[in-house]
Amino acid sequence: MHNVNPGLRLFHIFLIAFFGLLVAGCSFSPNIQGKGEVFMQGVWNEDSVAFSNKLTNYTQHHFKFTCDSFYVDLTTHSKVNFYEDSCYNNGVWKEYAKGVYAVRSDTLFLGGTFTHANYKQKISGCYRIGRYDKNFLIKKSSANTLLLQSLSDQRETTLTLKEKITCIQKEL
Repeated sequence: MHNVNPGLRLFHIFLIAFFGLLVAGCSFSPNIQGKGEVFMQGVWNEDSVAFSNKLTNYTQHHFKFTCDSFYVDLTTHSKVNFYEDSCYNNGVWKEYAKGVYAVRSDTLFLGGTFTHANYKQKISGCYRIGRYDKNFLIKKSSANTLLLQSLSDQRETTLTLKEKITCIQKEL
């Protein structure tokens, strides 16, 4: 029989017991959505667009932020037809997107996909499909107003709170 140093044997027993307790003490966190930002929670509407009568095209935004998720309805008004005639719809059309958002310092990051009106994934049809990625500078936030500036085209979007929402996290 092998002669094992009693101190080494005790160390091995301790090591096995330690790792056993470590593994037994571990548990997986439930897979739930993030909380998002309290000040963002709600339904926000862009009631009007500054200088819209002078613009060739513009888009009005209707956002819903709940926990770390967003849903956006985009209503575009255009004097120029970018699409085939069956999609142009006399220069007014709606698009939809959903995804998750994050606020870092003074910037709002939106990452998601274009969807149908029911927020189910859209893979074909009129207008845009695929990824919806948009970033805004948060220029002002108050209890009832958000002033965002698009980092891609510098257009400002003034959103008014229509309904406050309390985040109730859901399992993913």
